[in-house]
Amino acid sequence: MITPSDTLDRACSPPMKVTAIYPGTFDPITNGHSDLIERASQLFNRVVVAVAGSSSKQPTFSFEERVALANEVLAGVPGVEIRGFRGLLVDYVQTCNAQIILRGLRAVSDFEYEFQLAGMNRRLYPGVETLFMMPAERYTYLSASLVREIAALGGDVSEFVHARVLAALREHRNIKTL
Repeated sequence: MITPSDTLDRACSPPMKVTAIYPGTFDPITNGHSDLIERASQLFNRVVVAVAGSSSKQPTFSFEERVALANEVLAGVPGVEIRGFRGLLVDYVQTCNAQIILRGLRAVSDFEYEFQLAGMNRRLYPGVETLFMMPAERYTYLSASLVREIAALGGDVSEFVHARVLAALREHRNIKTL
């Protein structure tokens, strides 16, 4: 029989040490990404921002630039590490001894693709769970691909990215006025 004191004892036990991996190309890292990472850092002991060296995409920024920008933008966020990786995500998850793959869902349209990825990742590595987080409302429409397109067309993306990312977009694209 469980007594009220048993319940209290369990409620006061130390929390589990949980590592979450937040993978993506981060081309570029946006304020939406940063918001999700900062909120995740409050939930997990360790959040590894895993910048993918993607072979299927044609990124605007090099792998090294994307890792460097993420490091600059997220400097000072406790419990957050920035790392680049290549290869299968589930292999990297195991290398980091992570239990969670963290994914952002902006809209219902993201769900089908993310659901498929989560299922495949679990099939490849049954020891991992995928958790979805919603962005803050002000970022639900924001994506890195939209930021790239707006910047390429000379639009102002300053409210969507960190100042360092804005400078990198200007340098990279030789855009005089964003």
